[in-house]
Amino acid sequence: MKLIERNYYLNKIVSVTGTPDIKVITGVRRSGKSKLLEAFKSYILANYTDVNIIHINFNMPEFDELTEYRPLYDYINKQYKDGADNFVLIDEIQMCNGFEKAINGLHASEKFDIYITGSNAFLLSSDLATLFTGRTFEIKIYPFSFAEYVKYFECTDLYDAFDKYILEGGMSGSYLYKDYESKYSYIEEVFNTLVVRDIRTKYKIRNPALMDRIVDFLMDNISNLTSARNITNIFNKNNDNINHKTVGAYMQYLCSAFAFYKIRRYDIKGKKYLASNEKYYLSDHSFRYAKLGTKNMDYGRVLENIVAIELLRRGYEIYVGMLYKKEIDFVAIKRDEKIYIQVSDNITDNNTFEREVSPLLSIQDAYPKMLIARTRHDTYQYEGVKIIDIANWLSDK
Repeated sequence: MKLIERNYYLNKIVSVTGTPDIKVITGVRRSGKSKLLEAFKSYILANYTDVNIIHINFNMPEFDELTEYRPLYDYINKQYKDGADNFVLIDEIQMCNGFEKAINGLHASEKFDIYITGSNAFLLSSDLATLFTGRTFEIKIYPFSFAEYVKYFECTDLYDAFDKYILEGGMSGSYLYKDYESKYSYIEEVFNTLVVRDIRTKYKIRNPALMDRIVDFLMDNISNLTSARNITNIFNKNNDNINHKTVGAYMQYLCSAFAFYKIRRYDIKGKKYLASNEKYYLSDHSFRYAKLGTKNMDYGRVLENIVAIELLRRGYEIYVGMLYKKEIDFVAIKRDEKIYIQVSDNITDNNTFEREVSPLLSIQDAYPKMLIARTRHDTYQYEGVKIIDIANWLSDK
């Protein structure tokens, strides 16, 4: 498979090299965690002179004897070299029973610089502080961005490339397949493995049919406001007997495993977070096509999903903005930076353009305002609002 350098993530790891943290690479299945660890190993070898790398990949049979925490702990300690920089790189750590005991023991010895990846359902962001007694540093990795897609395929026409990216998405393993049926078969299998094997195994799901229905509902309603109680009410109209707490728990499992991302609402005028109703976005929009098909394409929702994941990839906290009953798709915040963003597929119609830009013009503060759409034109300004083509915005770093 063709590889490209994912320097954005590699630089994040390099920036914390030598710190006492346990570095944990997280992200949805097949998003490139293992390849990133290999790229970091290459970086170490190229930039350190006296180095000892202990690299364990639990996908490989030669490490089958280390799938209990004590043999793993003893093996790594035996590989330690005095006077060298000792790096521990472990892939698919969840395949070792009691792995947290081994990692905590190695960390306490203060002899190793530790980096681990694992199945997203077994190495959750919310669990890191509980699993590991030492401080952790999380590197969140996402499927291929549009910029990475362009680099991978060496695209010269951004607009045409984006038309293809909308259909193919960022699960790079699917790029090896020539036709969309094969691509989506691969992508569907990745998602089914995430839901069926990982989430059901970890949480011992008692009602897998309900989990499947929630997945389909959230996929079909990306960018729509929803809640566990709303979903429960809809399902119960079909004479189901479902508790909203169960639905809420299943939704949380899906988000914890990076299948979906939950985005809360934010009252722009009152400057407060709103408790009820959120939006849910897929970690990669291609999952929606693979599971539900492409017959009823809703490009507006898909573009909104792409922008949401890109903002998260760029390190923003994002919220759904509410102002005088008007909705702003995203309020993106990073430290002192704040951007208000609307997303639309086609704004050539004047009524559509006015509908999209109106909420932004209602905001009274001086933070930047942006309308992202498929314009296929250069960026321009409209009454202080930046109008930018989505392919240009996605490829701009």
